[in-house]
Amino acid sequence: AQMAAYVKESVDWMDKNNPVPGDDNPYTQRLKRLTEGLKDADGIPLNFKVYDVIDVNAFACPDGSVRVFSSLMDIMDDDELLGIIGHEIGHVMKRHSKKAFKTELLTGAMKDAVASTGGVAGALTESQLGDLGSSLVSAKFSQKQEKEADDCGYEFLVKNGRNPWGMVMAFEKLSSMESGDKRSYIDKMFSSHPETKARIERMSKRAEKDGYKRPAAQ
Repeated sequence: AQMAAYVKESVDWMDKNNPVPGDDNPYTQRLKRLTEGLKDADGIPLNFKVYDVIDVNAFACPDGSVRVFSSLMDIMDDDELLGIIGHEIGHVMKRHSKKAFKTELLTGAMKDAVASTGGVAGALTESQLGDLGSSLVSAKFSQKQEKEADDCGYEFLVKNGRNPWGMVMAFEKLSSMESGDKRSYIDKMFSSHPETKARIERMSKRAEKDGYKRPAAQ
């Protein structure tokens, strides 16, 4: 319960400290359209927002908060963007995000801060909340966890009537971007280029085997 409260406080802090476009904004409208009907992931309620920032990134939190950066939306078509969202939700469903957040709470200076609250959440400073928020945005997972998120995200997309090829196409696009600001998300998702290629091939074969047609590039 304490960790859940810290997650909510961290997400609230990030929503307050990042530019979140209004309901009439094209980014917001596009994300709302793409995620229509995506209500929960393994019982975890989902909510979606755009951060209008220059970083190419997306992340999902243990409480089901999914945040997509506008610069990522700029380079992804609808299928690809849904593929990324599915992958990030896969981390939530497999509880990878929860484990990473718990580790952050139990290490270093954050450990002392949490212990000093006596089990009551909400006593963290702005700086500490910023650190926790950054840990949610930049959490790195093992190759095993990334594969699990691929598979879980694939199944989530299929269950919700989306074409799982979008995940493959998004990975292909990211792997072709070798430099620049776009590295932030690539480095987070892919620990090695050979592994990226293997993940693309594995997910492609699965989509082909399951009879899904690869959509034309938009």
